[in-house]
Amino acid sequence: MSEKKETVGKTLLAALILCVVCSTVVATAAVMLKPKQIAAQERDRAINILQIAGLYQPGVPLEQQMEAVTPRVIDLATGKFTDELTPAQVQEPRKLAKNPELSINLSESEDLAKIGRRENYGLVYLVEKDGQLDRIILPIRGYGLWSTLWGYLALEQDANTVIGLGFYQHAETPGLGGEVDNPRWRDQWPGKKIYADDRVAIEVVKGQAATSGPQAAHQIDGLSGATLTTKGVDNMLQFWMGEMGYARFLKNLKEGEA
Repeated sequence: MSEKKETVGKTLLAALILCVVCSTVVATAAVMLKPKQIAAQERDRAINILQIAGLYQPGVPLEQQMEAVTPRVIDLATGKFTDELTPAQVQEPRKLAKNPELSINLSESEDLAKIGRRENYGLVYLVEKDGQLDRIILPIRGYGLWSTLWGYLALEQDANTVIGLGFYQHAETPGLGGEVDNPRWRDQWPGKKIYADDRVAIEVVKGQAATSGPQAAHQIDGLSGATLTTKGVDNMLQFWMGEMGYARFLKNLKEGEA
C-alpha cells in the first residue's frame, strides 16, 4: 500500500513540476514575443491606413510613408483637437470604451453602430501636401451580423468626398457579409459624398444603388445575401459621421476652428 501511495505521490509531483515548467516557458515566450507582436500590429495598422487613403507604396519603407501622416487626438464632444491625451493613449479605442472615465454609455436610440460605449477621445490621421490638408483618415467600427467590423474611412480635404473605406478586422460570413473585403464592392466608395445639406446622406442600400439623380452621389450597393451586414455598415456610417461621431470635428476642420 505504501509503495502505491509513493507511486501516486511521485506521479503528482512529476505532473506539478511539468505544469510549472510549461507555465514558465509559456510566460517567458509571451514576454519575449510581445515586442514583436506590438511591432507587427503597428505595421498592420500603418499599412491599412495607407492603403485606405490610397497612399500605400509597396517596397517603400513604412516609416518613410508614414512621415506624411500626422495622428491627432480630438475631443469627440467638442470636435476640437486636444492635448489631454497622447496619440499612444488613444490608439486602442476598445480600451478607452471600457473606462467609464474616458467614455460614455450610449442609449439605444444613440447607439446606431451597436458599440455599447463610445470613447470620449478619438485618434484621427491627417495628411498634408504642400502645406495644405490633403486627406483625413477616420477610424470607424460597428456591429454587423456576427461581429464588430473595425476599419478606416478616408476623406478628401473637403471633409465630404470619400477616398476609400476598408475593414481590417471582422468575422462576417465569407461570401456574404465577408464581401466587405471584395475589391469590386470597395471600388464603389471613392468619390461618394458623405453629407448633403448638413445631414448624413451616405447610404448602403438594400439592392442596387441609384445610378442617376441626387442619390447617386451618396448610395452604395448592398451586399447580396447579407442584409444584416449591409445594415450594420450603413448604421456604422450614420453613427460615426453624425453628431455622436466626427460631424463636429469635420465641420470645425472645414471652418478652420478645430
